[in-house]
Amino acid sequence: MNFLRKGLLLAGMAVMMYASPAAAQQKEAKLGWKLGAQSYSFRLFTLAEALDKLDSCGLQYVECYNGQRLGGGIEGNMDFKMDAAKREQVLALLKSKKKKLVAFGVVSPRGEEEWKQMFDFAKAMGIQIITSEPRTQDLDVLSRLADEYKIKVAIHDHPKPSHYWHPDSVLTAIEGRSKYIGACADIGHWVRSGLDPVECLQKLKGHIFSLHFKDLNVKAPKAHDVVWGTGVCNIEGVVKELKAQRFKGVFSAEYEHNWDNSVPDITASVKNLREMIAKQ
Repeated sequence: MNFLRKGLLLAGMAVMMYASPAAAQQKEAKLGWKLGAQSYSFRLFTLAEALDKLDSCGLQYVECYNGQRLGGGIEGNMDFKMDAAKREQVLALLKSKKKKLVAFGVVSPRGEEEWKQMFDFAKAMGIQIITSEPRTQDLDVLSRLADEYKIKVAIHDHPKPSHYWHPDSVLTAIEGRSKYIGACADIGHWVRSGLDPVECLQKLKGHIFSLHFKDLNVKAPKAHDVVWGTGVCNIEGVVKELKAQRFKGVFSAEYEHNWDNSVPDITASVKNLREMIAKQ
């Protein structure tokens, strides 16, 4: 009888362990949060390989970047200028890997013709958010096309001296323009620029469409990524602020360290984040 009870207990624990990622994803879905990864985290690999790595990390959403080798039997690179046949191949690859393409970037087309190509690509691929650092002279064209296509454009912040390193420059860019233009909050880059990520999120309240999620080892320009919750980016404070703002959107894990084998770090990061979400 004792062996039977022990066996039942172990089986129950196994079921709980197996179910926990799904339960965590349900919590995220309730909040309107889509946890995924920027495929740049796996830039040394093909997109096909990156999608498998996302699976290992317990993630189903992906933000692709322009230029990654496709793999999976498909020639060429990810490119918003690819033809319709290649788009169909990539969509089939995503479907076969059970991954959802939700965002694309960081990409900054130049002029109306290229921006229209970008929006056509996004529409064809089901992309919800274009992550960009647009030229100031393209903002009016971008605003008009965003309204026309009803696709969001999230302005990303690289560290200073990048034009959009500070939230104030993002607010200036979106003022008086389409409601489909907002912010991609790269919290690690803010910390590299000497900014407080929670204060930056507060400045951008109501305009945040997505995040490039990071934690860093030190507050310095040359800092590197660490497992979320173990560094200096105040991840718990960031999660609390996003909940307070009722943020709904995409979290892209962008892990730019341990390039050859970042899956263990990203997996641990996702686990820590899901535990924080459950606690708050």
